[in-house]
Amino acid sequence: MTLAQAPLLTTGAKHSAQTFRMMIRDLSRGAEGVTEGNDLKVTPLTVPAGGVLVGEGSGIVRGRAVPWQGHYTAYNIGTEQVPIAPTGASPRTDMVVLRVLDPEYEGNRNPATDDTVFFDVISGVSSTATAVPAGYSAIPLARVSLPANTGTVTAAMITDLRRIANPRRERSLYPSFPTALSTLAYSDAKWHVWPAAATWNVAVPSWATTAKIMLTVAGLRYTKADVFAQMRQYLGTDVGQATVIDDDQANNTRRNTIVLGDTITLSAAARGTTQRLYVETYMYKSPTGDLSVDAGTSIFADVEFSEGII
Repeated sequence: MTLAQAPLLTTGAKHSAQTFRMMIRDLSRGAEGVTEGNDLKVTPLTVPAGGVLVGEGSGIVRGRAVPWQGHYTAYNIGTEQVPIAPTGASPRTDMVVLRVLDPEYEGNRNPATDDTVFFDVISGVSSTATAVPAGYSAIPLARVSLPANTGTVTAAMITDLRRIANPRRERSLYPSFPTALSTLAYSDAKWHVWPAAATWNVAVPSWATTAKIMLTVAGLRYTKADVFAQMRQYLGTDVGQATVIDDDQANNTRRNTIVLGDTITLSAAARGTTQRLYVETYMYKSPTGDLSVDAGTSIFADVEFSEGII
């Protein structure tokens, strides 16, 4: 029988370490990496010298010594200094990793007295390496590219390699239905906050680094003449890509659907705050058609926040 016994937390049963590692694997959906966007960040020493600092935080490491080894969790409270050896006549690239050496599968460390999880430096990796070498039970944190005859690590030499094991996402739909006619005339070749109905207060999660926003204006009215305009969306002070409105149907009253979409990189000041999501419209002086929204217009903003490395 190959089915592992006993199921986790069965009363009266004995549970192996592997049972808990497999629980971590299941809960992490087989992923590995840091837990949150600012975890285990590698920076130079306060006074740059022959080493780096690894910041506080936690991560998940997949065991690679044998199949079905499971996953490990590890955390760092405060910062830890990790030495980086100086170079000689040739440049060198090192990789700073969070590594696990479980004596059940590899090595001979004693968990009672020795570190079985630690920050390690893999020396002489490729200058473009983003993954740990085969066989390492470790996650990459940073790549350090040292020029020849160098013993000091500066910020410019450090490339962040962290990935979030399971990035958070949050998606919401914001509808709006104008109840009265609102018109924006062609005249002045300037940006206007319009339509006013396309305005919402949006709570930005503290962990969010990007916002994917798709805004649809269905039933947008064109009147009087051809219309040439642009629309763009703002989230706070962060602006999205503009969409051109180019209509050549003369003076008939007609309707169309406009879709605005972009991925906005959120400023640090926006995280954990409530920001105004709104639309700006730019009306060219020529041609001379107008834009309107009314009770026949529906406006929807589809907003998805995503977590990334900070």
